[in-house]
Amino acid sequence: MDAGAAGVGLAAAAADDPFKGSPLAAVSDWSYGISRRYQHVLDRTTPHVLYRWLACLGVALVYVIRVYLVQGFYVVSYGLGIYILNLLIGFLSPQVDPEIHDLASDGPSLPTRGSDEFRPFVRRLPEFKFWYSIAKAFCIAFVMTFFSAFDVPVFWPILLFYWVVLFVLTMRRQIVHMIKYKYVPFSFGKQRYDGKKASSSSTETAGLLPRD
Repeated sequence: MDAGAAGVGLAAAAADDPFKGSPLAAVSDWSYGISRRYQHVLDRTTPHVLYRWLACLGVALVYVIRVYLVQGFYVVSYGLGIYILNLLIGFLSPQVDPEIHDLASDGPSLPTRGSDEFRPFVRRLPEFKFWYSIAKAFCIAFVMTFFSAFDVPVFWPILLFYWVVLFVLTMRRQIVHMIKYKYVPFSFGKQRYDGKKASSSSTETAGLLPRD
């Protein structure tokens, strides 16, 4: 009786799915498999920071050579520079803006004195997403250089001057923000705590303790 009911249920499910076995379902399964493999490759590259950025640098060099050879697509390059500048600001900014947090609470979100509680710096845009967005942007811009519709005639020194001015003003505002709220978005030069240092300090502490 139960087996018959189960068979009826499977038949009803198969009848409810009219696309099962169709070319549309095959394409959907194939795209899903490709996306899973692609995500798996991205997950495996996460710990290899240096190699990822070297690969991104290679893609950027290919794009620069392409633009230099065709002598065009300066508007695409300008848009790419604005997008990268926007990503850089997100990479250098904390996840919670201290200025907004000060207006909503009584105290700052980042420590300003040595006696304050330690809070690690959390970026608004993580390093992996920063790298992935830049690499993807260069790839998209490279593909756009093969379509003449994006090759808008323009005097490129003007665009370069606008981008340099925008970069200087934006970074100046970001540096002022970092100085005002006393945070550094990089770990270079900061004190690190590893197992060896902890074990050595514990050994020294144990040597200072009185023995029975």
